[in-house]
Amino acid sequence: MWAVRFIQDGGFFMYPILLIMLIGFGIAIERFLFLNRVKASNKALWDAVFPFIKKGDTEKALKQVKDNDTEIGRILEYGLSRNQTARRVEDVETAMDEALMEVMPRLEARTPYVATFANIATLLGLLGTVQGLITAFEAVANADPAQKGDLLSSSISVAMNTTAFGLFVAIPLLLVYAFLQSRTGEVVESLEMASIKLLNALRQLRNAQD
Repeated sequence: MWAVRFIQDGGFFMYPILLIMLIGFGIAIERFLFLNRVKASNKALWDAVFPFIKKGDTEKALKQVKDNDTEIGRILEYGLSRNQTARRVEDVETAMDEALMEVMPRLEARTPYVATFANIATLLGLLGTVQGLITAFEAVANADPAQKGDLLSSSISVAMNTTAFGLFVAIPLLLVYAFLQSRTGEVVESLEMASIKLLNALRQLRNAQD
C-alpha cells in the first residue's frame, strides 16, 4: 500500500508524527462532540426556563436550573440565587460573570493542544528531513562517484517525506483548531446573551414592582 510504504520510507520520525495525528484528531473529535452537546443542552434548558423568567416566576425558574450540570444552568442558578437577596441587578450580573469564569475552562479544555500538536508535527517533519539529509550525505561520501547523483537524489526524496507528512498533519489540525475556537466562541456568546436576557427580564420585573 502506498501510504504504508510512504511512512516506512520516511524513517523513524514518521511514527511520532503519525501518533500526533491520531491524538490530535482524537482530541478534536471529542471537543467537537462535547461542544455540540453543550450547545444543544444549553438551548433545551434555556427554552424551558425563560418562559418562567418572563412571567416573573423566578422561584420556579430557579428550581428548573437547581443542580443542573449544564453550563447555562450553572450561570442561571448563580444569577437567580443571587437575585433573591440582591438589592441591585448589578449584583446579579456580578454573580453570573463569576459563574461564566468558572465554566470557561471546561469549554476551552484541551482545545489548545490541537494547535500545539500541529506545530510539533511541523517541527518533527523538519527534524526528520534534516536527519535524513545528514544520513544521505554521509552515504554519498562513501559511494561510487558514478552512483553519487542517483543515490543523493533518491536519499533526498526519502528525507523530504517527513516534512511533507508533517505539513500534511499540521495543516488540517490548524484548520480544525480554528473551527473549534469558533465553535467555542459561539457557545460563550450564547451564554453571555442568556445572561443579558436574564438581567433585562429582572430589571423589567423590578421596575414593574416599584
